[in-house]
Amino acid sequence: MTPKELRAFCLSFNAAVEDFPFNPETSVFKVLGKVFALSSLDGVPLTVNLKCDPEDAVRLREEYEGVVVPGWHMNKRHWNTVTVGELPDRMVRELVEDSYDLVVAGLPRAERLRLDRP
Repeated sequence: MTPKELRAFCLSFNAAVEDFPFNPETSVFKVLGKVFALSSLDGVPLTVNLKCDPEDAVRLREEYEGVVVPGWHMNKRHWNTVTVGELPDRMVRELVEDSYDLVVAGLPRAERLRLDRP
């Protein structure tokens, strides 16, 4: 997955926007003001911070040691940093979608309904 493809995929979700609150190099993808992905899209290697269920986070770190690590500058219990090029594109897409879904699940019910996401 290229940086362009990662960016496009993150922005493909309902109400997803890209913001640069930290610096011009770090893309922060949000849904209704809540972060679901962060990436320095010009970083080598390409990595992305993604929200993750705590149990899944530990399992992924064990299964993909060195490729999925505790989230850099994030709550280590709930966030992983994923090296994009080391995993199949399909899996990266699933992890991004899971992150988005976890963030949406934490939104107030009225906002979730506005997103019209099954």
